[in-house]
Amino acid sequence: MRLHPHALRRTALGLAATGALLIGLATPSALAQAADPVLRDLAEAKGKYYGTAVTASKLTGTYADIAGSQFNSITPGNEMKWESVEPSRGTYNWSGADRIVDFAEAHDMEVRGHTLVWHSQLPGWLTNGSWTADQLRTLMTDHITAEAGRYKGRISHWDVVNEPFNEDGTFRQSLFHSKLGPSYIADALRAARAADPDAKLYLNDYNTDGLGAKSDGMYNLVKSLKAQGVPIDGVGFQGHLILGQVPSTMKANLQRFADLGVDVAVTELDIRMTLPATDAKLAQQKADYRAVTDACVAVSRCKGVTAWGFTDSDSWIPDVFEGQGAATPYDENYRPKPAYYGIAESLGWTGGGDPGPTGSCTVGYTVTSQWNTGFTANVTVKNTGSSPVGGWQVAWTYPSGQRVTSAWNATVTQSGAQVTAANAAYNGTIGAGGSVSFGFNGTWSGANTAPATFTCTTR
Repeated sequence: MRLHPHALRRTALGLAATGALLIGLATPSALAQAADPVLRDLAEAKGKYYGTAVTASKLTGTYADIAGSQFNSITPGNEMKWESVEPSRGTYNWSGADRIVDFAEAHDMEVRGHTLVWHSQLPGWLTNGSWTADQLRTLMTDHITAEAGRYKGRISHWDVVNEPFNEDGTFRQSLFHSKLGPSYIADALRAARAADPDAKLYLNDYNTDGLGAKSDGMYNLVKSLKAQGVPIDGVGFQGHLILGQVPSTMKANLQRFADLGVDVAVTELDIRMTLPATDAKLAQQKADYRAVTDACVAVSRCKGVTAWGFTDSDSWIPDVFEGQGAATPYDENYRPKPAYYGIAESLGWTGGGDPGPTGSCTVGYTVTSQWNTGFTANVTVKNTGSSPVGGWQVAWTYPSGQRVTSAWNATVTQSGAQVTAANAAYNGTIGAGGSVSFGFNGTWSGANTAPATFTCTTR
Protein backbone atom coordinates (compact mmCIF):
# COMPACT_ATOMS: atom_id res chain seq x y z
CA MET A 1 0.00 0.00 0.00
CA ARG A 2 1.15 3.54 -0.66
CA LEU A 3 -0.16 6.32 1.54
CA HIS A 4 -2.36 8.88 -0.16
CA PRO A 5 -0.20 11.48 -1.93
CA HIS A 6 -1.59 14.56 -0.32
CA ALA A 7 -0.56 13.44 3.14
CA LEU A 8 -2.43 15.15 5.86
CA ARG A 9 -2.40 16.66 9.32
CA ARG A 10 -3.02 13.83 11.77
CA THR A 11 -4.81 14.62 15.02
CA ALA A 12 -5.39 11.78 17.48
CA LEU A 13 -8.70 12.31 19.23
CA GLY A 14 -8.09 9.62 21.79
CA LEU A 15 -9.97 6.46 22.66
CA ALA A 16 -13.74 6.43 22.54
CA ALA A 17 -15.70 4.81 25.32
CA THR A 18 -16.07 1.69 23.18
CA GLY A 19 -12.32 1.32 22.92
CA ALA A 20 -12.21 2.44 19.29
CA LEU A 21 -9.25 4.57 18.31
CA LEU A 22 -10.43 7.74 16.55
CA ILE A 23 -8.23 9.83 14.27
CA GLY A 24 -9.48 13.04 12.66
CA LEU A 25 -7.81 14.88 9.78
CA ALA A 26 -8.37 17.30 6.94
CA THR A 27 -8.70 15.57 3.59
CA PRO A 28 -7.93 16.67 0.03
CA SER A 29 -9.56 15.93 -3.27
CA ALA A 30 -8.62 12.35 -4.00
CA LEU A 31 -9.13 12.17 -7.77
CA ALA A 32 -8.23 14.60 -10.51
CA GLN A 33 -11.09 17.05 -10.87
CA ALA A 34 -12.58 18.42 -14.05
CA ALA A 35 -10.35 21.50 -13.94
CA ASP A 36 -7.20 19.43 -13.45
CA PRO A 37 -4.58 19.24 -16.20
CA VAL A 38 -4.52 16.73 -19.03
CA LEU A 39 -0.88 15.75 -19.44
CA ARG A 40 -1.14 14.73 -23.09
CA ASP A 41 -2.65 18.09 -24.07
CA LEU A 42 0.03 20.01 -22.20
CA ALA A 43 2.78 17.88 -23.75
CA GLU A 44 1.40 18.29 -27.26
CA ALA A 45 1.36 22.05 -26.79
CA LYS A 46 5.11 21.80 -26.09
CA GLY A 47 5.69 19.58 -29.13
CA LYS A 48 6.32 16.54 -26.90
CA TYR A 49 4.57 13.38 -25.83
CA TYR A 50 3.94 12.24 -22.29
CA GLY A 51 3.58 8.49 -22.14
CA THR A 52 3.12 5.54 -19.84
CA ALA A 53 3.99 1.88 -19.81
CA VAL A 54 0.96 -0.38 -19.39
CA THR A 55 -0.01 -3.97 -18.73
CA ALA A 56 -2.32 -5.28 -21.45
CA SER A 57 -4.50 -7.35 -19.14
CA LYS A 58 -5.32 -4.28 -17.05
CA LEU A 59 -6.54 -2.11 -19.92
CA THR A 60 -10.09 -1.86 -18.66
CA GLY A 61 -12.11 0.33 -16.30
CA THR A 62 -10.41 3.21 -14.51
CA TYR A 63 -6.94 2.01 -15.49
CA ALA A 64 -7.81 2.22 -19.18
CA ASP A 65 -9.69 5.50 -18.75
CA ILE A 66 -6.67 7.24 -17.23
CA ALA A 67 -4.17 5.71 -19.65
CA GLY A 68 -6.22 6.73 -22.66
CA SER A 69 -7.15 10.22 -21.51
CA GLN A 70 -3.95 11.43 -19.83
CA PHE A 71 -1.20 10.08 -22.08
CA ASN A 72 -0.45 10.35 -25.79
CA SER A 73 2.14 7.59 -25.95
CA ILE A 74 2.06 4.04 -24.67
CA THR A 75 4.75 1.39 -24.07
CA PRO A 76 4.06 -2.31 -23.53
CA GLY A 77 5.60 -3.25 -20.20
CA ASN A 78 6.32 -6.87 -21.14
CA GLU A 79 4.12 -7.82 -24.07
CA MET A 80 6.66 -7.16 -26.84
CA LYS A 81 9.64 -8.83 -25.18
CA TRP A 82 11.03 -11.91 -26.90
CA GLU A 83 9.85 -14.46 -24.33
CA SER A 84 6.33 -13.04 -24.58
CA VAL A 85 5.97 -13.05 -28.35
CA GLU A 86 7.92 -16.23 -29.22
CA PRO A 87 7.83 -18.51 -26.16
CA SER A 88 8.76 -21.51 -28.31
CA ARG A 89 10.73 -21.36 -31.51
CA GLY A 90 8.55 -20.40 -34.45
CA THR A 91 5.39 -20.17 -32.33
CA TYR A 92 4.17 -16.61 -31.79
CA ASN A 93 1.77 -15.05 -29.31
CA TRP A 94 0.86 -11.52 -30.32
CA SER A 95 -2.29 -11.17 -28.22
CA GLY A 96 -0.92 -8.84 -25.54
CA ALA A 97 1.03 -6.68 -27.98
CA ASP A 98 -1.94 -6.49 -30.34
CA ARG A 99 -4.22 -5.38 -27.53
CA ILE A 100 -1.92 -2.52 -26.60
CA VAL A 101 -1.40 -1.36 -30.18
CA ASP A 102 -5.14 -1.51 -30.82
CA PHE A 103 -5.81 0.46 -27.64
CA ALA A 104 -3.28 3.11 -28.64
CA GLU A 105 -4.82 3.57 -32.05
CA ALA A 106 -8.31 3.82 -30.56
CA HIS A 107 -7.09 6.61 -28.27
CA ASP A 108 -4.89 8.49 -30.76
CA MET A 109 -1.67 7.51 -29.00
CA GLU A 110 1.81 6.76 -30.28
CA VAL A 111 3.32 3.36 -29.50
CA ARG A 112 6.86 2.90 -28.26
CA GLY A 113 7.90 -0.66 -29.12
CA HIS A 114 9.84 -2.26 -26.27
CA THR A 115 12.06 -4.13 -26.91
CA LEU A 116 13.54 -6.12 -29.80
CA VAL A 117 16.95 -7.20 -28.44
CA TRP A 118 17.65 -7.45 -24.71
CA HIS A 119 19.76 -9.70 -22.55
CA SER A 120 16.82 -10.43 -20.23
CA GLN A 121 13.37 -12.04 -20.60
CA LEU A 122 14.58 -14.24 -23.44
CA PRO A 123 12.81 -17.56 -24.12
CA GLY A 124 14.47 -20.66 -22.74
CA TRP A 125 14.78 -22.24 -26.17
CA LEU A 126 17.04 -19.35 -27.18
CA THR A 127 19.19 -19.07 -24.05
CA ASN A 128 19.63 -22.84 -23.74
CA GLY A 129 20.54 -23.41 -27.37
CA SER A 130 24.02 -24.13 -28.67
CA TRP A 131 24.20 -21.66 -31.53
CA THR A 132 27.04 -20.75 -33.82
CA ALA A 133 27.60 -17.05 -34.35
CA ASP A 134 25.91 -17.18 -37.74
CA GLN A 135 22.91 -19.06 -36.35
CA LEU A 136 22.44 -16.60 -33.48
CA ARG A 137 22.75 -13.61 -35.80
CA THR A 138 20.09 -15.13 -38.06
CA LEU A 139 17.79 -15.85 -35.12
CA MET A 140 18.15 -12.28 -33.92
CA THR A 141 17.51 -10.66 -37.27
CA ASP A 142 14.63 -13.03 -38.02
CA HIS A 143 13.03 -12.10 -34.71
CA ILE A 144 13.37 -8.40 -35.46
CA THR A 145 11.97 -8.90 -38.93
CA ALA A 146 8.97 -10.81 -37.60
CA GLU A 147 8.09 -8.40 -34.80
CA ALA A 148 8.91 -5.04 -36.33
CA GLY A 149 7.40 -6.25 -39.60
CA ARG A 150 4.13 -7.25 -37.93
CA TYR A 151 3.64 -3.74 -36.60
CA LYS A 152 5.08 -1.91 -39.59
CA GLY A 153 3.62 1.58 -39.77
CA ARG A 154 1.99 1.29 -36.33
CA ILE A 155 5.01 1.90 -34.06
CA SER A 156 6.49 5.38 -33.77
CA HIS A 157 9.66 4.42 -31.85
CA TRP A 158 11.42 1.10 -31.28
CA ASP A 159 13.83 0.36 -28.44
CA VAL A 160 15.86 -1.82 -30.77
CA VAL A 161 18.67 -2.73 -28.36
CA ASN A 162 18.03 -2.41 -24.64
CA GLU A 163 20.67 -2.09 -21.91
CA PRO A 164 23.86 -2.91 -23.84
CA PHE A 165 26.26 -1.44 -21.23
CA ASN A 166 27.83 -2.22 -17.89
CA GLU A 167 28.02 0.52 -15.26
CA ASP A 168 31.62 1.36 -16.24
CA GLY A 169 30.67 2.00 -19.87
CA THR A 170 31.97 -1.30 -21.23
CA PHE A 171 29.70 -3.60 -23.20
CA ARG A 172 27.53 -6.00 -21.23
CA GLN A 173 28.50 -9.63 -21.87
CA SER A 174 25.03 -10.62 -22.97
CA LEU A 175 24.16 -13.68 -25.03
CA PHE A 176 24.45 -11.53 -28.14
CA HIS A 177 27.65 -9.68 -27.31
CA SER A 178 29.40 -12.81 -26.04
CA LYS A 179 28.75 -14.63 -29.31
CA LEU A 180 28.66 -11.79 -31.86
CA GLY A 181 30.65 -8.95 -30.33
CA PRO A 182 29.44 -5.33 -30.51
CA SER A 183 28.51 -5.73 -34.17
CA TYR A 184 25.17 -7.22 -33.07
CA ILE A 185 23.96 -3.69 -32.27
CA ALA A 186 24.51 -2.38 -35.80
CA ASP A 187 23.01 -5.58 -37.24
CA ALA A 188 19.91 -5.18 -35.09
CA LEU A 189 19.44 -1.56 -36.13
CA ARG A 190 19.80 -2.42 -39.80
CA ALA A 191 17.29 -5.27 -39.50
CA ALA A 192 14.79 -3.00 -37.76
CA ARG A 193 15.16 -0.33 -40.45
CA ALA A 194 14.53 -2.92 -43.16
CA ALA A 195 11.46 -4.27 -41.35
CA ASP A 196 9.86 -0.88 -40.62
CA PRO A 197 11.50 2.02 -42.49
CA ASP A 198 9.30 4.68 -40.88
CA ALA A 199 9.83 3.82 -37.20
CA LYS A 200 12.40 5.78 -35.20
CA LEU A 201 15.13 3.44 -33.96
CA TYR A 202 16.55 3.86 -30.45
CA LEU A 203 19.14 2.44 -28.13
CA ASN A 204 17.94 2.42 -24.51
CA ASP A 205 19.66 2.03 -21.13
CA TYR A 206 19.44 2.88 -17.42
CA ASN A 207 21.84 4.89 -15.22
CA THR A 208 22.80 6.93 -18.27
CA ASP A 209 20.61 9.88 -17.31
CA GLY A 210 23.48 12.14 -16.24
CA LEU A 211 27.09 12.55 -17.28
CA GLY A 212 29.25 9.60 -16.30
CA ALA A 213 31.11 6.51 -17.45
CA LYS A 214 28.03 4.61 -18.57
CA SER A 215 26.55 7.51 -20.51
CA ASP A 216 30.01 8.10 -22.01
CA GLY A 217 29.95 4.52 -23.29
CA MET A 218 26.57 5.12 -24.92
CA TYR A 219 27.74 8.47 -26.33
CA ASN A 220 30.81 6.90 -27.93
CA LEU A 221 28.73 4.07 -29.39
CA VAL A 222 26.19 6.43 -30.95
CA LYS A 223 28.98 8.58 -32.36
CA SER A 224 30.60 5.48 -33.88
CA LEU A 225 27.32 4.18 -35.34
CA LYS A 226 26.59 7.56 -36.89
CA ALA A 227 30.06 7.63 -38.45
CA GLN A 228 29.46 4.17 -39.96
CA GLY A 229 26.12 5.16 -41.44
CA VAL A 230 24.21 2.73 -39.23
CA PRO A 231 20.54 3.74 -38.92
CA ILE A 232 20.04 5.19 -35.44
CA ASP A 233 17.49 7.88 -34.72
CA GLY A 234 17.51 8.27 -30.97
CA VAL A 235 18.69 7.34 -27.49
CA GLY A 236 16.41 6.47 -24.58
CA PHE A 237 17.32 7.32 -21.00
CA GLN A 238 15.28 5.08 -18.73
CA GLY A 239 15.11 7.31 -15.67
CA HIS A 240 14.66 4.69 -12.92
CA LEU A 241 15.59 7.14 -10.18
CA ILE A 242 15.77 7.37 -6.40
CA LEU A 243 14.05 10.16 -4.50
CA GLY A 244 16.18 13.31 -4.40
CA GLN A 245 18.77 11.93 -6.83
CA VAL A 246 17.84 13.39 -10.22
CA PRO A 247 21.26 13.99 -11.84
CA SER A 248 22.14 17.69 -11.95
CA THR A 249 23.75 17.06 -15.36
CA MET A 250 20.68 15.48 -16.94
CA LYS A 251 19.83 18.40 -19.22
CA ALA A 252 23.46 18.75 -20.36
CA ASN A 253 23.65 15.02 -20.99
CA LEU A 254 20.50 14.97 -23.11
CA GLN A 255 21.77 17.95 -25.04
CA ARG A 256 25.15 16.41 -25.88
CA PHE A 257 23.42 13.41 -27.43
CA ALA A 258 21.07 15.70 -29.34
CA ASP A 259 24.14 17.51 -30.63
CA LEU A 260 25.24 14.24 -32.24
CA GLY A 261 22.18 14.50 -34.45
CA VAL A 262 19.87 12.03 -32.70
CA ASP A 263 16.60 12.45 -30.82
CA VAL A 264 16.46 11.72 -27.10
CA ALA A 265 13.67 10.63 -24.75
CA VAL A 266 13.13 9.67 -21.13
CA THR A 267 11.65 6.21 -21.55
CA GLU A 268 10.95 4.51 -18.20
CA LEU A 269 10.64 7.18 -15.54
CA ASP A 270 9.83 6.28 -11.96
CA ILE A 271 11.16 7.80 -8.75
CA ARG A 272 11.11 5.43 -5.81
CA MET A 273 11.17 6.19 -2.10
CA THR A 274 11.52 4.27 1.13
CA LEU A 275 8.04 3.66 2.46
CA PRO A 276 5.93 4.96 4.02
CA ALA A 277 5.33 8.04 1.91
CA THR A 278 5.25 11.32 3.83
CA ASP A 279 4.43 14.92 3.01
CA ALA A 280 8.13 15.71 2.66
CA LYS A 281 8.89 12.71 0.46
CA LEU A 282 5.94 13.37 -1.83
CA ALA A 283 6.94 17.02 -2.14
CA GLN A 284 10.47 15.96 -3.09
CA GLN A 285 9.08 13.48 -5.59
CA LYS A 286 7.00 16.24 -7.14
CA ALA A 287 10.13 18.37 -7.51
CA ASP A 288 12.00 15.40 -9.00
CA TYR A 289 9.34 14.61 -11.59
CA ARG A 290 9.27 18.27 -12.50
CA ALA A 291 13.07 18.40 -12.81
CA VAL A 292 13.17 15.43 -15.19
CA THR A 293 10.35 16.86 -17.29
CA ASP A 294 12.04 20.27 -17.26
CA ALA A 295 15.19 18.70 -18.69
CA CYS A 296 13.24 17.22 -21.59
CA VAL A 297 11.29 20.40 -22.22
CA ALA A 298 14.54 22.37 -22.37
CA VAL A 299 16.09 20.16 -25.09
CA SER A 300 14.42 20.64 -28.44
CA ARG A 301 15.29 17.13 -29.66
CA CYS A 302 13.83 15.50 -26.55
CA LYS A 303 10.68 13.96 -27.95
CA GLY A 304 8.99 13.13 -24.69
CA VAL A 305 8.85 11.38 -21.34
CA THR A 306 7.34 7.99 -20.51
CA ALA A 307 6.48 6.99 -16.95
CA TRP A 308 7.13 3.32 -16.25
CA GLY A 309 3.56 2.77 -15.14
CA PHE A 310 1.34 5.64 -14.07
CA THR A 311 -0.09 4.01 -10.92
CA ASP A 312 1.61 2.47 -7.91
CA SER A 313 -0.69 -0.53 -8.32
CA ASP A 314 1.15 -1.44 -11.54
CA SER A 315 4.74 -0.68 -10.53
CA TRP A 316 7.63 -3.14 -10.51
CA ILE A 317 9.44 -1.33 -7.68
CA PRO A 318 7.99 -3.07 -4.56
CA ASP A 319 8.69 -6.50 -6.01
CA VAL A 320 12.35 -5.69 -6.66
CA PHE A 321 13.31 -3.14 -3.99
CA GLU A 322 12.12 -4.30 -0.59
CA GLY A 323 10.54 -1.55 1.48
CA GLN A 324 10.46 0.90 -1.41
CA GLY A 325 7.70 2.04 -3.73
CA ALA A 326 5.25 4.91 -4.33
CA ALA A 327 7.30 5.59 -7.47
CA THR A 328 4.66 6.72 -9.98
CA PRO A 329 2.43 9.81 -10.48
CA TYR A 330 -0.76 8.09 -9.23
CA ASP A 331 -1.33 6.05 -6.08
CA GLU A 332 -2.70 2.50 -6.01
CA ASN A 333 -6.28 3.76 -6.09
CA TYR A 334 -5.70 5.99 -9.14
CA ARG A 335 -5.51 9.18 -7.14
CA PRO A 336 -3.07 11.74 -8.60
CA LYS A 337 -0.10 12.44 -6.36
CA PRO A 338 1.85 15.70 -6.12
CA ALA A 339 4.18 14.31 -8.81
CA TYR A 340 1.31 14.47 -11.31
CA TYR A 341 0.98 18.20 -10.68
CA GLY A 342 4.75 18.66 -10.88
CA ILE A 343 4.71 17.13 -14.36
CA ALA A 344 1.83 19.37 -15.37
CA GLU A 345 3.55 22.48 -14.07
CA SER A 346 6.70 21.65 -16.02
CA LEU A 347 4.57 21.34 -19.15
CA GLY A 348 3.10 24.79 -18.60
CA TRP A 349 0.06 24.25 -16.40
CA THR A 350 -0.70 27.22 -14.17
CA GLY A 351 -3.66 25.81 -12.29
CA GLY A 352 -2.11 26.44 -8.91
CA GLY A 353 -0.71 23.09 -7.80
CA ASP A 354 -2.38 20.30 -5.86
CA PRO A 355 -6.05 20.62 -4.96
CA GLY A 356 -6.59 21.80 -1.41
CA PRO A 357 -8.62 20.26 1.40
CA THR A 358 -12.27 19.64 0.58
CA GLY A 359 -13.62 17.80 3.60
CA SER A 360 -12.77 15.98 6.78
CA CYS A 361 -13.39 12.58 8.28
CA THR A 362 -12.63 10.52 11.34
CA VAL A 363 -11.80 6.87 11.70
CA GLY A 364 -13.00 4.55 14.46
CA TYR A 365 -11.11 1.26 14.85
CA THR A 366 -12.34 -1.54 17.10
CA VAL A 367 -11.14 -5.12 17.55
CA THR A 368 -14.49 -6.87 18.00
CA SER A 369 -13.10 -10.34 18.70
CA GLN A 370 -9.70 -11.97 19.14
CA TRP A 371 -8.46 -15.55 19.44
CA ASN A 372 -5.14 -17.46 19.44
CA THR A 373 -3.58 -15.99 16.27
CA GLY A 374 -6.58 -14.27 14.71
CA PHE A 375 -8.88 -11.30 15.17
CA THR A 376 -11.81 -9.44 13.65
CA ALA A 377 -11.85 -5.64 13.45
CA ASN A 378 -14.47 -3.06 12.54
CA VAL A 379 -13.62 0.35 11.08
CA THR A 380 -16.05 3.28 10.92
CA VAL A 381 -15.46 6.21 8.58
CA LYS A 382 -17.42 9.34 9.53
CA ASN A 383 -17.80 12.39 7.29
CA THR A 384 -17.33 15.35 9.62
CA GLY A 385 -17.59 17.90 6.80
CA SER A 386 -20.59 19.97 5.82
CA SER A 387 -21.02 18.37 2.35
CA PRO A 388 -21.45 14.81 1.09
CA VAL A 389 -18.36 12.93 -0.10
CA GLY A 390 -18.30 10.59 -3.08
CA GLY A 391 -15.53 8.25 -1.99
CA TRP A 392 -13.12 7.53 0.84
CA GLN A 393 -9.84 5.84 1.67
CA VAL A 394 -8.29 4.87 5.00
CA ALA A 395 -4.62 4.01 5.51
CA TRP A 396 -2.67 2.84 8.53
CA THR A 397 0.50 1.04 9.60
CA TYR A 398 0.39 -1.98 11.86
CA PRO A 399 2.98 -1.81 14.66
CA SER A 400 3.03 -5.51 15.57
CA GLY A 401 3.21 -7.40 12.29
CA GLN A 402 -0.52 -8.01 11.90
CA ARG A 403 -1.80 -9.17 8.50
CA VAL A 404 -5.23 -8.64 6.95
CA THR A 405 -6.54 -11.91 5.52
CA SER A 406 -10.05 -11.03 4.29
CA ALA A 407 -12.33 -7.98 4.26
CA TRP A 408 -15.90 -6.90 3.56
CA ASN A 409 -17.49 -3.59 2.53
CA ALA A 410 -14.10 -2.23 1.40
CA THR A 411 -11.19 -3.05 -0.89
CA VAL A 412 -8.24 -3.68 1.40
CA THR A 413 -4.62 -4.07 0.29
CA GLN A 414 -1.50 -4.56 2.38
CA SER A 415 2.21 -4.11 1.64
CA GLY A 416 4.44 -4.95 4.58
CA ALA A 417 3.00 -3.22 7.63
CA GLN A 418 1.06 -0.67 5.58
CA VAL A 419 -2.63 -1.15 4.87
CA THR A 420 -5.02 0.76 2.58
CA ALA A 421 -8.80 0.38 2.56
CA ALA A 422 -10.93 2.08 -0.10
CA ASN A 423 -14.70 2.20 -0.44
CA ALA A 424 -16.60 -0.49 -2.30
CA ALA A 425 -18.64 0.49 -5.35
CA TYR A 426 -21.81 0.75 -3.25
CA ASN A 427 -20.69 2.67 -0.14
CA GLY A 428 -18.47 5.50 -1.33
CA THR A 429 -21.04 8.23 -0.74
CA ILE A 430 -21.32 9.52 2.83
CA GLY A 431 -23.67 12.38 3.64
CA ALA A 432 -22.61 15.27 5.86
CA GLY A 433 -22.37 13.88 9.40
CA GLY A 434 -22.96 10.33 8.16
CA SER A 435 -20.76 7.28 8.43
CA VAL A 436 -20.07 3.87 6.90
CA SER A 437 -18.35 0.82 8.30
CA PHE A 438 -16.24 -2.01 6.97
CA GLY A 439 -14.64 -5.00 8.59
CA PHE A 440 -11.88 -7.52 8.15
CA ASN A 441 -10.24 -10.57 9.61
CA GLY A 442 -6.54 -10.63 10.39
CA THR A 443 -3.74 -12.55 12.03
CA TRP A 444 -1.43 -11.53 14.86
CA SER A 445 1.48 -13.01 16.78
CA GLY A 446 2.83 -11.81 20.10
CA ALA A 447 0.78 -8.62 20.21
CA ASN A 448 -2.20 -7.05 18.50
CA THR A 449 -1.41 -3.40 19.15
CA ALA A 450 -3.79 -0.95 17.51
CA PRO A 451 -2.40 1.41 14.85
CA ALA A 452 -1.23 4.72 16.30
CA THR A 453 -2.60 6.91 13.50
CA PHE A 454 -4.84 6.70 10.47
CA THR A 455 -4.94 8.64 7.23
CA CYS A 456 -8.52 9.30 6.11
CA THR A 457 -9.16 10.86 2.71
CA THR A 458 -12.34 11.68 0.83
CA ARG A 459 -13.39 12.96 -2.54
